[in-house]
Amino acid sequence: MAEIKYSDLKLEKTIGIKIFKWNGKDVEIKSYLPIEDEYDIVMITLQKAFEEGIYNPIKLDMYFHLNLIYMFTNLVFTDKEREDESKLYDEMKSSGFMNKFLENIDPIKYKEMQEIIDEIADARVQYNSTAASVLRNFIDDLPRNAEAAQKIVENFDPEKYQAVIDFAKAANGGREIK
Repeated sequence: MAEIKYSDLKLEKTIGIKIFKWNGKDVEIKSYLPIEDEYDIVMITLQKAFEEGIYNPIKLDMYFHLNLIYMFTNLVFTDKEREDESKLYDEMKSSGFMNKFLENIDPIKYKEMQEIIDEIADARVQYNSTAASVLRNFIDDLPRNAEAAQKIVENFDPEKYQAVIDFAKAANGGREIK
């Protein structure tokens, strides 16, 4: 079998653009994103939607769709506009813009990314309920807890401790505290 150098293939990224009109403006949607951008969409969505040990499905939906718009379109948002992403999402959803965007994005890429998010979310929730996760969290928290314990030891005053014991004993009718 003859070898071919990769560089001889002369591969080029082909990024098509789809355009739809919205209130007289041309909204461009890329047909392709570099893998790093796809990874960012997935990981940022998961990070922002994680609450109290689970993934909030409403926030998964919101952040996924906002991140798609941020990365696939030519829309530019100010920091102020992005401060309240719930409001931004509601405006896009209620105005019909979100549906128009979804009609024009590559449905295969959309489904792939949604499946990846679901798969990672499920795997993480399952992992978080294992003994390995509990042990990992304990190890991660150990330095912080050790530092707190060190401060307690450094600030320990035996005289104050004895005063508390004496008070408890007196409040217990002079009997020993167990």
